[in-house]
Amino acid sequence: MRLESKIKIIFKNLIYKEISSSIHFTTMDNTPESNFAALGLNLPPAPKPVGVYKPLLIVDKRWVYVSGHGTVQDDGKLIIGRIGKDLDADQGKLAARQVGLAILSTLKANLGSLNRVKRVIKVLGMVNCTSDFEKHPFIINGCSELFAKVWGEENGIGVRSAVGMGTLPDNIPVEIEAMFELEEK
Repeated sequence: MRLESKIKIIFKNLIYKEISSSIHFTTMDNTPESNFAALGLNLPPAPKPVGVYKPLLIVDKRWVYVSGHGTVQDDGKLIIGRIGKDLDADQGKLAARQVGLAILSTLKANLGSLNRVKRVIKVLGMVNCTSDFEKHPFIINGCSELFAKVWGEENGIGVRSAVGMGTLPDNIPVEIEAMFELEEK
């Protein structure tokens, strides 16, 4: 199967998820876990390190640093392609949301629950794009909007950088690292 056909199939599935996740639900307990469940999205498997690093590090029992994550899908495969060449901006934004889901998966796997996270502190989004592509913030909104839905606008939106890159590992379109604050026990 050609790369172009694979990309179309992947994004057909992601667009369906985007439409279904845009429906807003109200829950009684309004926790990050219930907010995520209301979105009707799936968490991909938490990615394993492919180098010498930790996927997540807790500092001073309060701060959670999450290493750069890629576009891991439910089946463990990566979305690949360069934005501006293989993928358009909307596909790139969906890829960034998929990275956000991978980060949520790592948080849940290591912390036991998304409810342990109080707020998003910082997101650094890296976009694999052509040299003439200039909509990096739009792409990273895919992740930022997901976090805002999970933790609410007050706690789900932190500071952020969105930058273009000449290449990313395995030709993934987006890599994101993030920092969170934990709830006090």
